[in-house]
Amino acid sequence: MNSKMYISLVGLLGGGLVGGNIDLYLQRAIPGLDLSLQVAVILLTAFLGFFATPYLTTIPLHWLRRRLKLIAAIDILAAVIGLILGLTAAALLTIPLSRLPGDLGQLLPSAAAIIFGYLGIYLMVMRRGEFLDVLSVLNPAHLATNGATPAKAAPPQEKYILVDTSAIIDGRIADISQTGFIDGAFLIPRFVLNELQRIADSADSLRRARGRRGLEMLKRLQKDSIVPIQISEIDADGVSAVDDKLIKIARTHHYPVITNDYNLNKVAELQGVRVLNVNELANSVKPAVLPGEEMRVRVIQDGREANQGVAYLDDGTMIVVENGRRYVDHGDVDVVVTRVLQTVAGRMIFAAIKEHQRESA
Repeated sequence: MNSKMYISLVGLLGGGLVGGNIDLYLQRAIPGLDLSLQVAVILLTAFLGFFATPYLTTIPLHWLRRRLKLIAAIDILAAVIGLILGLTAAALLTIPLSRLPGDLGQLLPSAAAIIFGYLGIYLMVMRRGEFLDVLSVLNPAHLATNGATPAKAAPPQEKYILVDTSAIIDGRIADISQTGFIDGAFLIPRFVLNELQRIADSADSLRRARGRRGLEMLKRLQKDSIVPIQISEIDADGVSAVDDKLIKIARTHHYPVITNDYNLNKVAELQGVRVLNVNELANSVKPAVLPGEEMRVRVIQDGREANQGVAYLDDGTMIVVENGRRYVDHGDVDVVVTRVLQTVAGRMIFAAIKEHQRESA
């Protein structure tokens, strides 16, 4: 029997006792009250106590406990300090406010305590970063031995990085996590795992394969990654879509999001969320290819336009070869880069068959 059932039984007993007291009051107020009505009153209050008690006790406490787990320790400390400062300011106003005539002298001190307490919490939590900078500057360890002015304290680093489903399925995040460039811990919400499971259980074979790949990548991350991996019950109330949940959590807790989903990238940026895009990282470390550069490629398929052929570099970059259709499956050919198109979704290279290659063909 879980704690909720115990609380419900206590509520049942308490409701029955309340119903008994109501019954005694009704017997005094209404002589000759029907026995069935008395029993109905007791049963009604008992059932109300049974069903309502968890919603008044355990359920709010569990919700509060989940919320407290999501709050950073520095936020709690800032809130406590802000509350103390706010109540101190309100206490200084209590004496003059209490001397006001009539009800104002009784209501305004309490109102001042509530208002200044809230303002203290709000200001300290919102400005916690600036206060940390001030404390760091005042720390003697940061002062120069020659009496020079202290340098500005470095801002606190991000502690968690939210991981999107697309980044897990893509798999490159596993390689990135082993390079040491990620500073922080990967935070994977439970709803992201649930989405991976739904994709892995899909009736569509392609989606099912992607989902299973994602689960394998997650297992590899947990086993080999030097970046800490944390599965969290963190969630966002009021939204159902996974992308919306990630953006809301990122905005609330100031976490960056790692993804390679183009749409999520754009929506998150519009809402002020920092995005770590795997595709942008991959593009930034690819060797530079400039117009006029020569390379040797193998045309493997037809392009969209007439007479176009398509080749790929070792890193997966697509090369569109003009008039390259006739070279499909004809071995390696020499091409000259004509232009490079760089987008968030990736890089595309346009090339033309080299002059001597055309002559030999």
